[in-house]
Amino acid sequence: MYRYDQFDARIVAERVAQFRGQVARRLSGELLEDEFKPLRLQNGVYLQLHAYMLRIAIPYGQLSPVQLRRLAEVARDYDRGFGHFTTRQNIQFNWVALKDIPDVLEKLAEVEMHAIQTSGNCIRNTTTDHFAGAAQDEVFDPRPWCEIIRQWSTFHPEFAFLPRKFKIAVTAAEHDRAAIRVHDVGLHIRQKDGVTGFEVWVGGGQGRTPVIATLVNPFVPESQILDYLEAIMRVYNRYGRRDNKYKARIKILVTELGDAEYIRQVEEEFAAQRAHEKIDMPADEIARIHAYFAPPQLAEKPAVSRTLELATAADPAFARWVRINLHPHKVPGYASVTVSLKPIGIAPGDATDTQMELVADLAEKFGHGDIRVSHAQNLILPHVALDDLPEIYAALHAAGLSAANESRITDMIVCPGLDYCNLANARSIPVSLEVQKLFADPAYEEDIGRLHINVSGCINACGHHHVGHIGILGVDKKGEEFYQILLGGRADEKAALGNIVGPGLKAEEVPGAIHRVVEYYRAQRTSKDEKFIDTLERLGHQPFQEALYAAD
Repeated sequence: MYRYDQFDARIVAERVAQFRGQVARRLSGELLEDEFKPLRLQNGVYLQLHAYMLRIAIPYGQLSPVQLRRLAEVARDYDRGFGHFTTRQNIQFNWVALKDIPDVLEKLAEVEMHAIQTSGNCIRNTTTDHFAGAAQDEVFDPRPWCEIIRQWSTFHPEFAFLPRKFKIAVTAAEHDRAAIRVHDVGLHIRQKDGVTGFEVWVGGGQGRTPVIATLVNPFVPESQILDYLEAIMRVYNRYGRRDNKYKARIKILVTELGDAEYIRQVEEEFAAQRAHEKIDMPADEIARIHAYFAPPQLAEKPAVSRTLELATAADPAFARWVRINLHPHKVPGYASVTVSLKPIGIAPGDATDTQMELVADLAEKFGHGDIRVSHAQNLILPHVALDDLPEIYAALHAAGLSAANESRITDMIVCPGLDYCNLANARSIPVSLEVQKLFADPAYEEDIGRLHINVSGCINACGHHHVGHIGILGVDKKGEEFYQILLGGRADEKAALGNIVGPGLKAEEVPGAIHRVVEYYRAQRTSKDEKFIDTLERLGHQPFQEALYAAD
């Protein structure tokens, strides 16, 4: 993983010292909240429903054991003993006192972490495939380019005050696990005639106006990608709406201009760049950054583990976890392991300080010091020997982290909702936990197969309800919480937006309605290999809508 150089260290240290002074002025009353707001947002500090919330950047979702232990320390010493991992591969602390935030940032800086550009109208944390560098199906490791984009975008003077926040995602596998088509910019690494480059998608997003991104350029060589991103950002910065925050995202600009005109303007801006404006990316600098992401030296192992075979034969629960929570590794004898943060009855994405410390220990002992945060709010050990899985599982099970539900119905993406967020219209966590209960039987859940439920507490879509196979959106109707159900969304290479299928349901009606939809799927699928989304696309929405609203 990338290590700070002297410039990174200095920038972060200076920012912490600057913010310490700003916090002191706020606490003394010298700064009013409205004056403090733009300053705190530049340092990842939000004012939520009950307290300030601190969002920490985890670039491209990668952590070291030292960093995860420091996050555990923050949770224990400054919060209420837990942190919340997000869909942008970051972590949030919901109860840190404002007076303590400078101390927290200083402690994070000691382990090369910060909260810069995790909020505000700037380029946010660049995300990627959580299996990057290990996935059997990837063409290249996308993380070096995520790092290059991070370095280019951090404190970029032209793009520090954009019309609205801006999110970039990068992938290099045919199966898109980074949701690039619902990002402001999505990049897919390709190779053409021996040259590495990027397929460039622009203008995706969710929220109040959900849009699937436009393919703006099928191939931009890697030597030109930063210049091309500059052109994209300049067109947006120049013409993006600043008079209406609901129409300020780049997706609105692309939609209003139309694909052809937007592409024309980007190409014109790109062609107009003068020589001195071009970004010089020397080959040796690109190679230096790539070297930071060299794969670990994995000992040669047989493709089949006798130790694993014996353990799975002896323990059905372990065998189920192996079937569901492992992902194929590019090196025989190894796998990537999903550590689910979605056990039944726990707010999705939450991890306690002791759980974080355990995962750090396991990564250090068995995982070559590498931990990832997934788009689905789980943790990943990307490089684990098959022989070590029984011991890893035993430790996770003892810590309450052995749920075998990766990409299954209880592995929900859920925003904090009205329990924490002052923008929310409805609670997300209680509804998701009630739905979980209906599908808590492991055998039943495994029979259902892959099915993504995403829950948001408001139209801002932090729970990504638009791209869940089943989406649940909390709305307010005359002071009462209702939930609209969407069907048919997906965030992969076949990205699609779900459709609202009917009137909102009361909270107590949601679990039963979801259960009816799932049971209809089980009755109609052609085989157990046909996934929910495939059955839905084959039969259409209407019969599923009828099942949703049918009387029990």
